[in-house]
Amino acid sequence: MKNIVEMENSGVVFMLKNDKQDDLRCMYGLLQRVEGGLNCMCDAMKGYIRECGKTLVDSEGDINNTVIYVQSLLDLKERFDLFLKNSFCNDNMFKQAICAEFEHFLNLNPKSPEYLSLFIDEKLKKGTRGLTEQDIERVLDQSIVLFKFLVDKDVFERYYKQHLAKRLLNHRSVSDDAEKNMISKLKTECGCQFTCKLEGMFKDMNVSNTVNEKFREVTKDMPPLTVDLNVRVLTTGCWPITGCKTICKLPKEAEMAFDRFKTFYLKDHSGRQLNLQPHLGQSDINAIFYQKKDDVVTPKKHILQVSTYQMCILMLFNRQAIYTYKDIQTESNIPEKELKRALLSLAVGRMQQRVLQKTPKTKDISLTDEFSVNDQFTSKLIRVKIQNGDIQQIGDGPGATGNEAEGRRRPENTRSRRPSCG
Repeated sequence: MKNIVEMENSGVVFMLKNDKQDDLRCMYGLLQRVEGGLNCMCDAMKGYIRECGKTLVDSEGDINNTVIYVQSLLDLKERFDLFLKNSFCNDNMFKQAICAEFEHFLNLNPKSPEYLSLFIDEKLKKGTRGLTEQDIERVLDQSIVLFKFLVDKDVFERYYKQHLAKRLLNHRSVSDDAEKNMISKLKTECGCQFTCKLEGMFKDMNVSNTVNEKFREVTKDMPPLTVDLNVRVLTTGCWPITGCKTICKLPKEAEMAFDRFKTFYLKDHSGRQLNLQPHLGQSDINAIFYQKKDDVVTPKKHILQVSTYQMCILMLFNRQAIYTYKDIQTESNIPEKELKRALLSLAVGRMQQRVLQKTPKTKDISLTDEFSVNDQFTSKLIRVKIQNGDIQQIGDGPGATGNEAEGRRRPENTRSRRPSCG
């Protein structure tokens, strides 16, 4: 019987490889009448699943795309679910065998928890093309199936919290309903303790919306601010954020706005601390570049989408035309690593995003290097996002496990409440 099951051109493996569901169903019907027949058939199927799974895991480095890797795993699982339904009559022994083999090879790769979280992150981001609500629901259901097989669910939870924080703070979620749906599925699998911090993050976002509305209502009769401030108040402990040890010097316009919000907030929440987290923020800046051609100066207006640190740097140039690196460091008090990252993205990043010019034109920065506004900057877009301004605070890809979050230049606060402003 074993020889029949394992025959090269007509056995179980041959039928599985060539998707011969009807032939497998016939074999299943025959072998269930023979003592030990189904066990022999199931063993052959298990060996083939393990071989397929190991091939996928081993080729993960060649795929170089976490979404494709996880989708391949989901496709393999869906394929064997069809065999289970159409060929093996939903036999519990075959079902358990399929699950056991998937659990085995999925956990051969220690990065599986991270990759699964990245896969879900990609599907729940704004801008994902071609996915309807039903498609997203189906993807989430499939993802939960793989989640069940993970041994290191706590590792998945850490990555998922980082990715969710980025989607919420940067307003990248495709919808709140989809996010809450996924959290509900995780809660069903692992209980409320597993998802309490995820639910706390959503609560903070909703409360922040209410606080912002109240702030605008209370301050509408005060002298108007020159910036439109939006605040996210984040509870310490819920968010994967490490507090910023060095607070940069905000432009006076932003500082006045935050001080007004802080006074308003602490009046209603005495006993709390409100700590600004500039490394989490983003800002939209109205910028005018005076392009000169043939002795004719033409003003060009753009809206620059930048990080808080980049905003602090750019606002300095309203006061004087040229700064050395040392001057910018002194005036802004931005930590060295973040300051260099921000300056490089503004001055030597992508050509269509170089709003500053650097002398000398190198990628290394020394104390005496000079920076000035690049009045020849041009872009077909009115709104220009300066890339690489975000620091990987929440985990921006494979291997990134930082416990900090990037956000909007909107004070986002935590209970020692941290504000990140925008």
